[in-house]
Amino acid sequence: MRVLAAMSGGVDSAVAAARAVDAGHDVTGVHLALSRNPRSYRSGARGCCSIEDANDARRAADVIGIAFYVWDMSEEFHAEVVEDFIAEYTAGRTPNPCLRCNEKIKFAAVLDRAIALGFGAVVTGHYAQLRTEADGAVEMHRAVDHGKDQSYVLGVLTKDQLRHSMFPLGDTTKDVVRAEAERRDLAVARKPDSHDICFIADGDTPGWLHDRLGSKPGTIVDESGTPLREHDGAFAFTIGQRRGLHLGTPAADGKPRFVLDIEPVSGTVTVGRHDRLAIDHIEGIKAVWCGPLPTEPLACTVQLRAHGEAYPATAFVHDDRVSIDLHESAHGVAPGQAAVMYAGTRVVGSATIALTSRRLADQPAP
Repeated sequence: MRVLAAMSGGVDSAVAAARAVDAGHDVTGVHLALSRNPRSYRSGARGCCSIEDANDARRAADVIGIAFYVWDMSEEFHAEVVEDFIAEYTAGRTPNPCLRCNEKIKFAAVLDRAIALGFGAVVTGHYAQLRTEADGAVEMHRAVDHGKDQSYVLGVLTKDQLRHSMFPLGDTTKDVVRAEAERRDLAVARKPDSHDICFIADGDTPGWLHDRLGSKPGTIVDESGTPLREHDGAFAFTIGQRRGLHLGTPAADGKPRFVLDIEPVSGTVTVGRHDRLAIDHIEGIKAVWCGPLPTEPLACTVQLRAHGEAYPATAFVHDDRVSIDLHESAHGVAPGQAAVMYAGTRVVGSATIALTSRRLADQPAP
């Protein structure tokens, strides 16, 4: 099969491309240029959008012995990921840009272009497993290496996209991948993993947002509405945040305070005790199903952040919306994040969290 290997410049995508070659596929490597000005994104080994990454990807393709191209996806990335990130924070929500990049860029724009050019699939270095059932349906499951499992950020993929995807690393641990890269003489074998948000050069998200949105003063208040201090923008905060509040005066009980609510219009940020963050009900929108529309009620587990805990739950499905009752409380769950549903290790689908609440609001939080 002719396949397109998305090569970020890291060790995972390089080994994934090499394994696709070993499997007998006709592989072409492509690096996605995501920044209008590559020097404005991360530099060195800290990110996935730098000039160094493009060069590393090209060198890896040369060693593997495959054709290599650079596709300029900067306009699509800026519109679908960067602008979405700004809009979500402006609305008081907490987005996941990596998930949005997978959805809109790597498995929408890139896959669509690949299919149009005659490629049968896109290969990436994501840690997840694909299994083809007897009826031909493709299921996505968690990776063998649960510490590296990326099925959460791939939960936005549709069944049709999964049919044209390949994840060669899903049955492998990271240590094995690095050792394999060494054996293949790939220079990226010991390259550090990328972290944080690739388009925020110094990792200072509040500062980056302030530069683009300007000062939008508001007030931090406690649950009684008592003002505690002014701030320059509600976009600097997220539900569940503890650090960086700079409240000065400790709470009456001496315990730390956490962000409980963000009201973006007035700029009011409400803080309070950790137990006030407990929720056990989620309303999700923009649901995407990795297979047939689930029957309800759906017994499942739900993951609410990348590499986070999976909570036993019951989901009630309404086409592109879903209501989720957690069987135990979760804390610090913010609108804008993704709720990804699993049946065992299989990814059932995902939804964007719109609202959270406590079903048993009259009972004390645990």
